Amino acid sequence: MARRERDVAVDGSLDRRDFLKVCTMAAAAVGLPASVAVKFVEAAEQGLKPSVIWLHGQECTGCTESLLRTSRPGLAELILDLISLDYHETLFAAAGHQIEAALQQAMEANAGKYVMVVEGSIPVKDGGIYCKIGGKTMLDLVHEVAERAGAIVAIGSCASWGGVQSTPPNPTGATGLPEVLEGKTVVTIPGCPANPYNFLGTVLQYVVLGTLPKLDGKNRPVMAYGTTIHEHCPRRAHFDAGRFARQFGDEGHRQGYCLYYLGCKGPQTHANCSVLHFGEVGTWPIGNGHPCIGCTEARIGFKTAIHDTVEIERPTPPDSYPPVEEVRHGIGPAAAGIAGLVGGALVGAGYMAAKKAVEAAPDDEEA
Repeated sequence: MARRERDVAVDGSLDRRDFLKVCTMAAAAVGLPASVAVKFVEAAEQGLKPSVIWLHGQECTGCTESLLRTSRPGLAELILDLISLDYHETLFAAAGHQIEAALQQAMEANAGKYVMVVEGSIPVKDGGIYCKIGGKTMLDLVHEVAERAGAIVAIGSCASWGGVQSTPPNPTGATGLPEVLEGKTVVTIPGCPANPYNFLGTVLQYVVLGTLPKLDGKNRPVMAYGTTIHEHCPRRAHFDAGRFARQFGDEGHRQGYCLYYLGCKGPQTHANCSVLHFGEVGTWPIGNGHPCIGCTEARIGFKTAIHDTVEIERPTPPDSYPPVEEVRHGIGPAAAGIAGLVGGALVGAGYMAAKKAVEAAPDDEEA
C-alpha cells in the first residue's frame, strides 16, 4: 500500500513534510520565497549537499548546540541531510590525526566550493597562542581554510565580532572573523547563540542559487537583521500603552508588561528573535520574562550592564509615542494619550520622549 507524502522520507528515514517545513523557515530567514524551499529539498534529494568545514575558536559551543536541540522535527538529522558536515570537532567520532586528515581531505576535494564556518572568536595576541588545534593556532588555521573556501560564515556573536571574550580587558586579544580576514567577504550571523535557520538559509542559498543573501553594513543578512527586536516584540503593545515592569516579579512583570525599564536592549538590537524562534520550545529571553541583552550588537552585547537602558533608535513614529514616562499628577489615560499623540506630531518631540525615558529614574509606582 502506498504511503502518504507525510510518511515518505527524503532518505527513507525522515518525514518529507517536516523536511520541507524546515527548508521553508530557512528560506524565509534570508528573505527567499517558499518556492525556493522546494529547490532546497530537491537539491538534498539529489545529493547536492554543500561541504561544510566548521572550525571552533574561543566559544562555548552554544551555536552548535542550538542546531541540535530540537526533535520535532529532528533538526539535527535534517541538518545532516541539508549539508555535508565534513569537519566538526564536536560532532566527529574521530579525533587526533584522523580528524585532521579529514580536514585536509575535505579542503582538497572541495577546493573553491566548500563553506567555511567559524564558531567562536579568534585570539590574535602573542601570535594567537591562546587557542591551538592540531598543533596550529586558530589564527593560522582560519587563514589556511579561508584561502580555498567558496563562502565564509561567522556564526554566533563570538565569531561575528568577538563576543563575550572580547570584553575588557580581553587578555587573549579575542577578535571577530571579519577583522581577522580583512578584505574577504565574511557573512556574519551574530547571536548568543545564533538562530540556526539564519545559518541554514544562508548556506543553502549559496549552494542552490550560487548567491549570498543581501547583507547590511556589518555583513549580516538584511532579512534577519534588518529590523530591531523592539519593532516586532510581543510586548510592544504594552510599550505603546505605557505599561512597564519596574522590578522583576512585580505585578507588571507578572502581567507580561514591557521590559524596557528593566534594561531591555530590544530598541537597539537588530535580530529576528521576536519573529523566528528557535529551540524545541521556542524559548527566548523576552519570552521568558528577561530583557534582551543585545547580544547581536558589538557596541552593546556583554559591554553594558543588563539593567542599563538604551536610547530608543529612530526617535520617530512609531517609536516616539506614547512617551515612555510615568503619568504623574493625576493625569488620566485619555489625556496622556492625547498628549503623546500631539508630542509625536511635533518635530523633535519623539527624540525628547525617548531621551527622557532613558534618563528618568523610575520609582515603584505603576505606569
